[in-house]
Amino acid sequence: MPFWIDTHCHWDAPEFDADRDALRAAAQAAGVAHCVIPAVERSNWATVRDLAHRWGDSYALGIHPLYTGRAAEGDIEALATMLEDCRDDPRLVAIGEIGLDFFVSGLDAERQTWFYEQQLQLARRFDLPVILHVRRSSDQLLRALRRRPVQGGIAHAFNGSLQQAQQFVERGFALGFGGAVTYDRALHLRRLLQQLPMEALVVETDAPDIPPHWLYTTAEQRAAGQAQGRNQPAEIPRIAQVMVALRAQAPADEALTATDWQRITSANAARVLPRLQPLLSHGKKEPQYG
Repeated sequence: MPFWIDTHCHWDAPEFDADRDALRAAAQAAGVAHCVIPAVERSNWATVRDLAHRWGDSYALGIHPLYTGRAAEGDIEALATMLEDCRDDPRLVAIGEIGLDFFVSGLDAERQTWFYEQQLQLARRFDLPVILHVRRSSDQLLRALRRRPVQGGIAHAFNGSLQQAQQFVERGFALGFGGAVTYDRALHLRRLLQQLPMEALVVETDAPDIPPHWLYTTAEQRAAGQAQGRNQPAEIPRIAQVMVALRAQAPADEALTATDWQRITSANAARVLPRLQPLLSHGKKEPQYG
């Protein structure tokens, strides 16, 4: 039976501390049978690994570009050591979340680039795909991938051009789509969703971030005391309904149901993250919540 895979969920985030197990159970009940949990810095590598084992999910290890300012260069060697220690762990499926962010001000571009390229080298050394953070950085990410090609992976929360998307796909990447596409004003992102082949797409939340429009609160609402909506994997079926409807508007595209999307996007995830395949086919453990 088809099921959803959330290819990007930060289950270790403090926003989930009060009810993490309950929300993972809710996601399971909603048909999200598997989550990929990416790390962001050295301090949470063990946490994401332990959560993946506890729930029968999978994880990635890496240093996020937004955390490079407080990372030490020695963290790269520490990452290599942990990757070696976890080499035979079937639930380690990628190096990530890594990449470049040229949207947030105040970040050291040179330092980000050094950590990104060092982690690409680790991906080559350990023969692992990568989960990329892509924010106003597609060309720079692609330039480094041409110098240090890896086996592919996922370009998370992709919002570049169609040409850039095609270059990632040619290099063995799928593109992650989630709550951002539910906003009526996201015209560029919606066009991408309609133009790209289905084989290029995977579904994600980036929970607790990038909430769909029905969870979003404006700055004025937040100033008045209303909390920002917390994204979670249980939202994927509703997010996917929006994607299915948008895709149905694409010229000459075949009609696809939500079940088709489950089947295709799950197969795409298993293709670009090859270690997922045995977990999904015969290695799924009974989740332990609470």
